[in-house]
Amino acid sequence: NYFKMCNLTKRLLNETSGSFLTKDFVNFGFLNLNTYKDEKKTQLQQLPTLKIITQAKNSVAGFDELINRYQRDLSVLGRSSSTIENYSRQLASLALYFNELPIDLDPEQISEYLFLKQRQNNTPSQTFFKFTVYSLRFLLKSHDLPYAYLKLPEIKHDKKLPVVLSKEEVWAMLTNTKLLKHRVLIGLLYGCGLRCFEVRNLRIADLDFDRKQLHVILGKGKKDRYVPLSEHLIRGIKQY
Repeated sequence: NYFKMCNLTKRLLNETSGSFLTKDFVNFGFLNLNTYKDEKKTQLQQLPTLKIITQAKNSVAGFDELINRYQRDLSVLGRSSSTIENYSRQLASLALYFNELPIDLDPEQISEYLFLKQRQNNTPSQTFFKFTVYSLRFLLKSHDLPYAYLKLPEIKHDKKLPVVLSKEEVWAMLTNTKLLKHRVLIGLLYGCGLRCFEVRNLRIADLDFDRKQLHVILGKGKKDRYVPLSEHLIRGIKQY
């Protein structure tokens, strides 16, 4: 075990330039496991999604079969490619962290991992933490297991009121924007209540000047909808 630790010391020094290794560990083969786990999680998060999934397939026995079935079930249910990618990444990170299949972990291991995930990604939205819980929920569902099997926590959603600009503030933003293209984009965002990706996906065929309406195709939730177009926006779009 001592020689294994020495070899691990050399490998980690080469990979991390000794950034998280203590002097005692270098001299005597002593490793601070908590520090190592935190650093390992950071390295996993920096890996591209495809690379980390491939690494989990190669390193963890049975993960290849599990993730293929998992992605198939998500796809059949109509989940978006980004959801499939995010969920798969979280499971791959979890599998690499413990070197076990996520379905074989016990509640104590899951609690430990979620705690570290929450502590490391202490952001207002806690996106990484949420994706980890959601990915595990679907994993349990696909194996006909209850959420209580791994004692997964309930995700509480923040109830925040949106910031609504006044007419004067919107007008000031439009008048201080120099390029016509940018004024039209801001007008569409605020005048039609569109999201950024909905504006990016707009086509000329989606504009109906006669009816003064705009057709949003596959907006949030993959739903179509019609929104009104004002005379000011119509003039600006035609001019552009």
